[in-house]
Formats: sequence, structure tokens, C-alpha cells
Amino acid sequence: RRVHGIFMVETYSDGEYSSDEDVEFDFKHTAKENVGFSINQSNAKVASLSMKKINFSTLTPKESSSMTNQAQNKFMTSIKKQDESKLRNKDKADRATTELVMDSRTKLILHKLIKKEIVEEVSGCISTGKEANVYHAVDSKGKEFAVKIYKTSILIFKDRDRYVAGEFRFRRGYCKHNPRKMVTMWAEKEFRNLLRIKAAGIFVPAPIAVKGHVLVMEFIGKDMIAAATLRNADVHSLEEWELLYMKVILLLRKLYQECKLVHADFSEYNLLLSEGEIYVIDVSQAVEQDHPMSLEFLRRDCQNIKVFFETKGVKCISLKRAFYVIIEKSLEANLDYLKTLMINAKKPTTEDAKFEDEIFKNLSLPRSLFDVEIEKLHNSHPEQINILNMVTGTKFRRSSSLHEKYKGEGSEIEEEKSESESESSGEDKGETKEKTEEDKKKTGKFDPFEGMSKKERKQKVKLEKREKRKTKMPKHLKKKFEKKNKQ
Repeated sequence: RRVHGIFMVETYSDGEYSSDEDVEFDFKHTAKENVGFSINQSNAKVASLSMKKINFSTLTPKESSSMTNQAQNKFMTSIKKQDESKLRNKDKADRATTELVMDSRTKLILHKLIKKEIVEEVSGCISTGKEANVYHAVDSKGKEFAVKIYKTSILIFKDRDRYVAGEFRFRRGYCKHNPRKMVTMWAEKEFRNLLRIKAAGIFVPAPIAVKGHVLVMEFIGKDMIAAATLRNADVHSLEEWELLYMKVILLLRKLYQECKLVHADFSEYNLLLSEGEIYVIDVSQAVEQDHPMSLEFLRRDCQNIKVFFETKGVKCISLKRAFYVIIEKSLEANLDYLKTLMINAKKPTTEDAKFEDEIFKNLSLPRSLFDVEIEKLHNSHPEQINILNMVTGTKFRRSSSLHEKYKGEGSEIEEEKSESESESSGEDKGETKEKTEEDKKKTGKFDPFEGMSKKERKQKVKLEKREKRKTKMPKHLKKKFEKKNKQ
């Protein structure tokens, strides 16, 4: 092995050679020209001796060095840091989870909670859901807690954006691309919602602490046995189910009117029954009234409750009536008022009432004046205007005067055309009145325009058309209704 310049050359018995740079050249000529010596036995010994003095490993201070101990320690520390930076510190095993929630970061958070003496021991799992697992915990005094740990590795509940986008509390944005940050924000949101609901006097688990994606709250139950959900409640009599239904409706109203919240996932699975009281849980997705979809979520909550209690034999009030009871501010809703509604609900319902509920399910619900085009308000469904008045406190009415106030020049031309048509129809009727007067007397038919002037006839026709438009059924709903009758 020879060394010359920057090349390392290996010679073979047949005179061939190879270099690391794969450069073809005459070995002896180049060595003599560049290095200044010819290849012989003495030069080979010199080359081998010089190789012993060349070290390509990491530079380390010698023991006989004149460096002080402090300088040597700093030097060694800097070398170690450089070596560590070259290595991969994070591994896939760091993100491995147990039961989809327990990873190294979660265990570290639980360790901090234990160190702060918030809890002393975390026991087994109470329940699992699509977004989190709930564990039982106790403190040093033996008090029981529920520890809710949100899932960060595999997110089954991925549709969180619709519950956050558009809400005032998240007006400055949120991290939806980082699952861990998003779940942390979700835990903080539930903590705030629980505080607000607890302050209004509604039964909820009292929040204790939140750290990252771990939420500590009051345990609803006794001796490590959690309270039963409303679905699994030990209730047998129909009267008890009816009382629970009325309490649930009043609970939804209190959430909306006092807490200014809509649960958005209100069902028998998220209601606990403990000592005769109904506790609300899982309020992480609850939205405020100003959320763009708050009324749609509220309508869905009412529908979920209605479907569940009907399976228990309860004659529930209509979906539309329950919705109005919750959102109407001036209404003094209590158990006595709901009892009267329940009595009316037990009466046999007509096909029209059922059809009205079906229409209400598909209506777009205006939440504010920004959701309404004033020009199209006169063509809106009466229920939409009622909901708009209840939510915003306005007193809109579906009338042509409102339409005339906001319509443009094109609509004025259309109105003039309709007026001219009604005038012409009035004139035609005036011409034929004398001819058919004797026939009407013979047949005994009543003439609605008899004794009226042209202006009065025109006004009456306009009023009749206006009244017909109020009760006119939308065309797509009419076709749907006709199909049902044919079947």
C-alpha cells in the first residue's frame, strides 16, 4: 500500500493497480513526478511509517497534552454533542400506544399529575369511545376521579372541524394538521364547557385539571362503579320515562338559554342517571349559539331524544314543538307546561302533522340576519320566519310590503305586469257581467265581484293571491307527498 499526495494506491504482482478516484495514469511516472521519489523498497518503508502517524478518527486530546482538565471536559462534551446530533433520537417505539391512548408522553403527563398530588393512582378503564378513554383514579384521601385521555395516535373521530370552524372562541385559528395539538385544544375546550355548564347549575362532572390531552374531572358513581347511562338505566314504569323526557327537554332549554351552548351530540349515551338526577357528559364538541350550524345541531339533538324515548313507549311532542320550546326566550317552560303538551301529544296525530315534521327536518334554519336574503324573505317558509324571529328577536312577517321595500327595478316591472294582468282580467269580467247576470240568477251562483268597482276587484284579487302564497306547498315537497299517497 503506497501513499502519494491524496491518492491511496494498491499495487499487484502483474503491475496493475487501482485507485479510489478511478483515475488512469502511469503509476511510477506519476509517483515520481508528483511525490518526487521512485517506488523502491526504502520508499515503501517510509510510506508505511508515515501511515502510522495519520489518524482519520475523531480528534481526542492525548493524556500528555498540556490542556487543563476544564478545557478537556469542555472539548469532550462538545464532541459528544456532535455525535448525538448525528444519531436518530426519535424512534417509532416512542409513539407506540397501549389501548390507543397510553404512550410515553401520556405516561409522563400522568406522572406529573401524580407528582402534583392531584391523583395518587390511576386504576382500570371505565369506558372507551371514539375520541377518548376514561380511567378511574383516586387521590391520597381516597376521593374518586375520572381521568379522560384523548386518543392521539389513531383518530377515529376525524370530523372535528365542523364543530370548531366559525366559532368565536377559535377565531384566531387552530392547528388541524397536527393531531396532538388539535386533541390538546379539544381537551381544553371540554374543560371550559364543563366550567360554564357547572356554573349554570346543570349536573355535570366537575372539572379538576387539564394537562395536554388529559382531563381530570369528578367521578359520577360510587365504589369504582360508574353511574349508568340513560340507555342502560334501571327504569321500568312509563310514568318515570315520561318524567325523564320532560327533564331532558328542560335541560336542553337551560343549556341553550343560560349557557348559550348547544351540545351537538345529545343522546342517551351521553346522559348519566345518578340518584334521580341527569348528568350531562362528553361536552367537548358543544358549540356556542353563534356557531353557523348551531341550530342544525340542536334539531339533531331533539330528534335523537325523540327517537330514543319513543322506543320506551313515551308519546313525545312533535319535533317542531320541542325545538320551539328550547329556543323561544319569552316562553315560561316548566314541568306543568310540558305536561299539557304531553297530554295533547297523546291525542291521535293527523297525516298533516306528520308531514309538517318531515318538512321541518329538511328546512334550512336561519341563525341570524346574515343568513337571510331580504329579497327572498317573502318566499320563505313560515317556519323559517318564525325561527328567525325567535332567535334574533325581530318581528318579520311574510308580506308583499316587505318585498316592495327591498326589491329592485326588475321586480317593479314584474309587479306592474301583474297589476296590468289583473286589471285586464277585471275589465273582461266587467264586460261579461251583464251577459251572465241572468244565468247566475237562474242557477243561484254567488258572484264574489258583484257590486264592486274595478279598483276593489283588483285589490281583492291581489289579497286572495297573497293568502294562497302563504299556504302554498313547495313543489318538491308536493311531489314527494304525491308519491307517498300513490304507494
